[in-house]
Amino acid sequence: MKTDFTAEQLQDPGIARSNQILRACVHCGFCTATCPTYQVLGDELDSPRGRIYLIKDMLESGRPADEKTVKHIDRCLSCLACMTTCPSGVHYMHLVDHARDHIERTYKRPMGERALRWLLARILPYPGRFRLALLGARIARPLRGLIPDARLRAMLDMAPGHIPPVSRNDDPQVFPAIGARKMRVALMTGCAQRALNTDINDATIRLLRRMGCEVVIARGMGCCGALTHHMGKTAESHAAAARNIRAWRAEMAGRGLDAVVINTSGCGTTVKDYGHMFRNDPLAEDAAAVAEIAMDVSEVLVKLDLPTGADRGLKVAYHAACSLQHGQQIKTYPKDLLKRAGFTVVEPADSHLCCGSAGTYNLMQPDIATRLKDRKLRTLEAKSPDVIAAGNIGCMMQIGGGTQIPVVHTVELLDWATGGPAPRAISGVRP
Repeated sequence: MKTDFTAEQLQDPGIARSNQILRACVHCGFCTATCPTYQVLGDELDSPRGRIYLIKDMLESGRPADEKTVKHIDRCLSCLACMTTCPSGVHYMHLVDHARDHIERTYKRPMGERALRWLLARILPYPGRFRLALLGARIARPLRGLIPDARLRAMLDMAPGHIPPVSRNDDPQVFPAIGARKMRVALMTGCAQRALNTDINDATIRLLRRMGCEVVIARGMGCCGALTHHMGKTAESHAAAARNIRAWRAEMAGRGLDAVVINTSGCGTTVKDYGHMFRNDPLAEDAAAVAEIAMDVSEVLVKLDLPTGADRGLKVAYHAACSLQHGQQIKTYPKDLLKRAGFTVVEPADSHLCCGSAGTYNLMQPDIATRLKDRKLRTLEAKSPDVIAAGNIGCMMQIGGGTQIPVVHTVELLDWATGGPAPRAISGVRP
């Protein structure tokens, strides 16, 4: 794609990077075949190619974002299926992130929307605040029918029927390996996950220890920054990321780390991009070092030679989170591990398409998110599984809110298969 940025514009690192990305695009349109919003809405401007044109025009002109551009950029899930499909290697993720930063700086949203985005940024990354919000949502749910805004209704719907007690395993500490130590790893405990489902981190710690890992919960670690990053709130997202970088670098400089283990794939995609996010920052070297050892939990478990298990007589429908299969290009490890542990694994049709969760997307674009969820549920339920497994808490909440089939994290099944307790969600389904 031909671009016309001035020499002065190209002095800006963000513009220079976007220029590289734009020039890689050849207008082929392969991305439209795998873009969930284009599949649902049928509008060229709601495809990656269409959004690329809008972003190019906005950035080249140097003008503030307009309502039309904001509408179509906001509808992007950042599922990154387009990057998997693109034959030219267009790094759409960095381009749309830059566009969102530009929108946040130059476009004044309506008051209600500004308030909603401010509220989400002040609640979701903080487990304590999020717990209180979930409790409030449960109390307010009987009034759902009186609320006109679909986004506020979606926030009420998000609250689970059971809010788990705080897990002290998420506090800063070190868990020794069981048996001979093979690795020393830091576990990212996340933010929303700590309020929504504490079983995931508990199962991860048990499993990693059993497989010979010393597990560190680093002091000072918190939200990865993804939630605010995808809202274009760059200063907030970088502040959150910087805290993690310092926390993990302190461990690396002390007793060392072989990996930063992440069991929420949306966080993993962001942490692995810290090197790019901080490339022009004094923390650049530290950020790159952290990103280099960041690993999804499935990547670590593959290295640790999970024992082969007997057939457990359980059919598992594996839902591939977009942030894992497209953002990190991890496609087979979770399925391979589940099969090795003794589960029968099936995949739904169109497994490359998003379930509609996408961080805060299902709260800010509930109509589109619901259509994507309904389609995902149809394909999953068509496989008649005993349980659905996923590697991302957002996907688990989105899918679990629309089906009676138990939804669990992949590590919960692997922990169970290697000596841990049965996942709470299926303890009454199978012996």
